[in-house]
Amino acid sequence: MADMALPTCEQDVADAVADALRDGVRLAIAGGGSKAAIGAPAEARALPMSGLRGVVDYDPAELVLTVRPGTPLREIEALVAGEGQRLAFDPFDHGPILGAAAGAATIGGVVAAGVSGSRRVSAGAVRDHLLGFRAVSGRGEAFAAGGKVVKNVTGFDLPKLAAGSWGRLFALTELTLKVLPRPRESRTLMLAGLSDAQAVHAMSRAMGSQADVAAAAHLPGRATILRVQGFGPSVAARCAMLDAVLADFGRPVALPSDDADAMWAALRTLSPLGGERPLWRISIAPSRACAAIAPFRDEAACLFDWAGGLIWAATQAEPGALRAAVSAAGGHAMLVRADARMRAAVPAFHPPAGGMAALETRVRRAFDPMSLFETGRF
Repeated sequence: MADMALPTCEQDVADAVADALRDGVRLAIAGGGSKAAIGAPAEARALPMSGLRGVVDYDPAELVLTVRPGTPLREIEALVAGEGQRLAFDPFDHGPILGAAAGAATIGGVVAAGVSGSRRVSAGAVRDHLLGFRAVSGRGEAFAAGGKVVKNVTGFDLPKLAAGSWGRLFALTELTLKVLPRPRESRTLMLAGLSDAQAVHAMSRAMGSQADVAAAAHLPGRATILRVQGFGPSVAARCAMLDAVLADFGRPVALPSDDADAMWAALRTLSPLGGERPLWRISIAPSRACAAIAPFRDEAACLFDWAGGLIWAATQAEPGALRAAVSAAGGHAMLVRADARMRAAVPAFHPPAGGMAALETRVRRAFDPMSLFETGRF
């Protein structure tokens, strides 16, 4: 289906929605394309958002940033880093995971997909840092939700709804995000030789301690790693505390910064998992992580993030059996990467329970009564 002219402002987006309603076609919201291979192939008119680009307002003293959705993530990260700040939810680019070039991710796509990295376990998810937004609904109506400071946010907490909505509710046209200072010092401790079960136990013990661990992950066959951040003396004291907390698992070793950076980068690119087998993103209570993947663990390549609460699994396991095992453990499995045939046959999202499915449908119809954004992708 033919694409439309590139919208460059909110009114252009509203006009594009009105045109689609008049023409009786569906709209597929498109950012940088770094996540385009997630979900079923779909036929729809593209609504490109890359023309809505740039910083609207940035007040480092107030830790608040307002941007347009088509702004590349790399530009925003460079901007806030220049002020000694960061996006604390640790966003990343899905491009390398899906066989695409790195650097394409936009901030709108990051928010719409709810992309949070390793620091989510301590700093919170995207939804915890999205203060407000502007958008155009499936009716073609522009609206605003939230605010630019937390104390001014009233009414329904729609930013929580926007994060992870995957373009199925409305087209975001402006985002206001909370940023945080960058830590003065960061140190990564490594435990070697742990099994999956031992690693999850060690990470849970570390996260439950007073060491204030910023991130915890397990790379099977390589290492179990813990990140501690803050002021120098505090970091040193908390690392010493972890020596005692983790004594049952061996003595943690501080990694050189280059080695530590490479390991945390591997959790963003998922390079240890290769690019051949279908890739699943499994959300699970850490205590149930090993049980969730036990039926297919022998042939799967896995990475454990969020102290075991997030498992990336590259596996040829039958999708129904995999989801049944994950469901039995109380988790959810999202299909992130597969060939077009599998993506067309297997829903990307874990099938919701009946009551939840009905609620999701009512919410979508409230913002998009004509199903304009229902392209069949999900």
